[in-house]
Amino acid sequence: MTRTALYPGSFDPVTNGHLDMVRAACRIADTLVLAIGVQAAKVPMFTADERAAMLKEECTAIAKAAKVEIKVITFDNLVVEAARKNGATLLIKGLRDGTDLDYEMQMAGMNGTMAPDVQTVFLPASPEVRHITATLVRQIAAMGGDVTPFVPARVAKRLKDKTSRR
Repeated sequence: MTRTALYPGSFDPVTNGHLDMVRAACRIADTLVLAIGVQAAKVPMFTADERAAMLKEECTAIAKAAKVEIKVITFDNLVVEAARKNGATLLIKGLRDGTDLDYEMQMAGMNGTMAPDVQTVFLPASPEVRHITATLVRQIAAMGGDVTPFVPARVAKRLKDKTSRR
């Protein structure tokens, strides 16, 4: 049986925490769909195409080493609809702390009611990346801080290029 998992997020930018989740998801899936959420109300730092390029750059080798097929998509509807459209029966959600658990449990309940055929799987973040959030990374980068402990080197360069143009 082939297991397809969908890992949704904004990935704005891709962080070491995201890569931690990708590694963990590759242990339980044969195909991993990285789903970039696009919301008209949100103005991201990076375009959807830029975020897709970052995900492909950083995650292809991880997936290849795990013998997992990887796909990168965008979606602007319900995550369960994106999962169904891409044949995913697993929905990957990373947990950093109890606050994440409280929120994600509510989402899992709602998603489970709307799509009982899509199972939410919670994966705990590794201790060394639990504190990383894309929001804080963007803020640090915008203020000229060093983001290299929080993101891959290629992403740090993209952040530097993006924030130096502002």
